[in-house]
Amino acid sequence: MPRVATSLSRCDRLGTIGARSGLTRNNYKVTPGLYCVGKPAETTPVLVTANYKLTFDALRRELAGLDAWILVVDTRGINVWCAAGKGTFSAEEVAFQVQRAQLDKLVSHRELILPQLSANGVAAREVKRLCGFKARFGPILAADLPEFLRTGQAGEAMRTVTFTLRERAVLVPLELCIVGKPLLIAGLLFFVLSGISPEFFSFSAAGSRGATLLLATLTAIVAGAALTPLLLPWIPFRQFWLKGAILGGIAAVLFTAGTTEAGMVENAALFLWITGCASYLAMNFTGSTPFTSLSGVAKEMRRGLPFQVVSAGLAAIFWLAGPFI
Repeated sequence: MPRVATSLSRCDRLGTIGARSGLTRNNYKVTPGLYCVGKPAETTPVLVTANYKLTFDALRRELAGLDAWILVVDTRGINVWCAAGKGTFSAEEVAFQVQRAQLDKLVSHRELILPQLSANGVAAREVKRLCGFKARFGPILAADLPEFLRTGQAGEAMRTVTFTLRERAVLVPLELCIVGKPLLIAGLLFFVLSGISPEFFSFSAAGSRGATLLLATLTAIVAGAALTPLLLPWIPFRQFWLKGAILGGIAAVLFTAGTTEAGMVENAALFLWITGCASYLAMNFTGSTPFTSLSGVAKEMRRGLPFQVVSAGLAAIFWLAGPFI
């Protein structure tokens, strides 16, 4: 039986940095199956978790000094909440791993403790029917597990999802890293589009106007991917595309006010581009928060995407038309 440490090694911490920055995010997982910490016995509780390694590490590091079985289900390397929403953290998968590990031969009880955030994907009665184990939902945070295991109760605080400034700030580095590669490609496109002129193509215009457009894009990234999550509770409206559009609009006004070389048409293009980009980037956070649901995300996309596409399209037209007016 694999016994895992409750402290993270240097390799684990480097892996966390890689996942948080997006470098190893899509393939950062552990092998599904049964693990243990301490010296578990037949009466020791069984904790169920996802095989996303950040989730697995968050669980095991809170179990110092405790004995526990850890049943890892195959969520394709996706965290608990997202996997439950996508259907990979399900009653069928939990039951499959219980039977695969022959858990009924290792423990005398018939109870599994599942993370609270898996409740939207796991029907407890189905787990019982499929494998004979009762599914019990524990606290939201792994940090509350020692108290939960001691008392057997999860109070209101343990079942309440928070989205504090610190929790929101954790999301920012990943979003900034994700846009890095597309930004390099966009920079080449900006150079080409900015050089189009009455003389067919101007390299000097491509450099100066392209740099302006690149700076405008960086402004949109800061507004949509950094300031929106950090200032989230204080920005009007509930939907994220609107929140991003508001901050993007403010950032666009400030940016164009400081751009002296651009004409009125080009400033209009910059305003639309910054606002639309910031709105789009802010919308990426809808699936990372307790503010909405799967249907809510779909509804927001139906409203936000047309605005963003129109904004980007008009911005391109105005930017190309600028040198000719």
